Amino acid sequence: MHAHLEDVFTRLDRSRVALRAAIDAVPVSVRRNRPAPDRWSTAEVVEHLSMVERLFTDRIANALQPRIPDLDRETADRVKLPDALEARMADRVNRRQAPDTAQPTGEIACDEAWMRLEDGHARLRTIIGAADGLALGEVMLEHRFFGSLTIYQWVELMAAHEGRHTEQIREIAATLAV
Repeated sequence: MHAHLEDVFTRLDRSRVALRAAIDAVPVSVRRNRPAPDRWSTAEVVEHLSMVERLFTDRIANALQPRIPDLDRETADRVKLPDALEARMADRVNRRQAPDTAQPTGEIACDEAWMRLEDGHARLRTIIGAADGLALGEVMLEHRFFGSLTIYQWVELMAAHEGRHTEQIREIAATLAV
């Protein structure tokens, strides 16, 4: 596997491990409980993450697959996700409103949402893995808030997004433990 791809997948895998640990810290019996009426439950957070993973993977697939035959081998340095975006994703003080397409229904159990998230992760790895070694840094996709990002940056964004919601789940666990 190309080093750039290995780096971003390693980051995504680490975020997934931290997310799983945060979920496991919430008792199964309260994973559907909201810490406040206007806040998501653990199950809803995981459902949201599975929806975003599907949306992001669809966008990546639609941008990448037609370009694969024309891409050269990867030779450029990888441009990492900008620090400003990393900071914005890590900011838990300023709440954000998810778009309608990523609003959880609350009708899915946490375990089912986790399976969907894992399925999405496997699909992402397969789609991007099919272009392993190609110049993925040249494939740009527009994000409605963050602007134009490379495939590598999109994967990093997914990891940062999971990190943001891992912290949210930790906050939920602390609130529900009271």
